[in-house]
Amino acid sequence: MSILSKLRLVTVDVTGTLIAYKGELGDYYCMAAKSIGLPCPDYKRVHEGFKQAYTEMATKHPCFGFAEKIPNIVWWKTCVRDSFLRAGYDYDEETFEKVFRRVYATFGSSAPYTIFPDSQPFLRWLRGKGIIVGIVSNAEYRYQDVILPALGLHKGSEWDFGVFSGLEGVEKPDPRLYEIALERAGNIAPGEALHIGDSMRKDYVPAKSVGMHGLLLDRFQTPDARSWRESGAIVLPDLIAAQEWLSSERQS
Repeated sequence: MSILSKLRLVTVDVTGTLIAYKGELGDYYCMAAKSIGLPCPDYKRVHEGFKQAYTEMATKHPCFGFAEKIPNIVWWKTCVRDSFLRAGYDYDEETFEKVFRRVYATFGSSAPYTIFPDSQPFLRWLRGKGIIVGIVSNAEYRYQDVILPALGLHKGSEWDFGVFSGLEGVEKPDPRLYEIALERAGNIAPGEALHIGDSMRKDYVPAKSVGMHGLLLDRFQTPDARSWRESGAIVLPDLIAAQEWLSSERQS
C-alpha cells in the first residue's frame, strides 16, 4: 500500500519548495534607486542591512505586525528604511518614498520569484487523486492574493486553502500553524496528513510534533541535508521524486 492511499491532506511550504527568489536583493533595490536617478546602493551593505532590519522587525512585530494591526505597507516601509539606514543610505523623506514605492510594488508582484517546473504538475496531481492541498507559509497576504496566482499557482486549481502567518498571527516553527491547517482542511486527523517543506526547524519538526507525516526537499544540495537524513527524515531532491515516493508501494 502506498503512503498516498493513507493520506487525505498534503500541506506545502512556499519559498524553497514551490518557488524561489530570482537574483539578489540588491538587484531590486538597485532598480528602485536607478528609476529615480540615484546610483545603485552597494549590494553587500544592502543585503546585510536588510537581514538585520528584517530580523529586528520580525522580533519586535512578528507576523508582519498582526497583533498590533500594523498595516502591511507600514511594516515594510519601516523595514526597508532601516535596511537603507544600516547600509549607510539616509535618503530624505521624498526620495525614500519614491524608492520604497518601487521596492514594495516589485516584491508584491511575481517579478522577484520563479516557480519550480515541477510545482504546478505536482499540486494538480495531488488534487486529481482527491487529496486536499494546503499552503502553509510564513508570508503576508500578497502571497495568497497576488504572488502565487501570478506564478500560476491558483486557489481552486493548484491548492485548496492557505495558512499564511501574516493572516493568522502565528508563524513557523509554532506548531499551531499546522493545527490550523488540519482544522481548515476539515479537522483531518494528523496521521492522514503530510507536510512538505525545506526546513527541518520550521517545517519538519513542528509538523511531526502535531502528529503529521513529514517530507523535506533538498533542492539546493544544502550541507544540512546529511544531518536531516541521519535524524530519520525522508529527504528528496524535488517534487518529481516526492510524487514517485508517494506512489511507491515501499517507502525508505
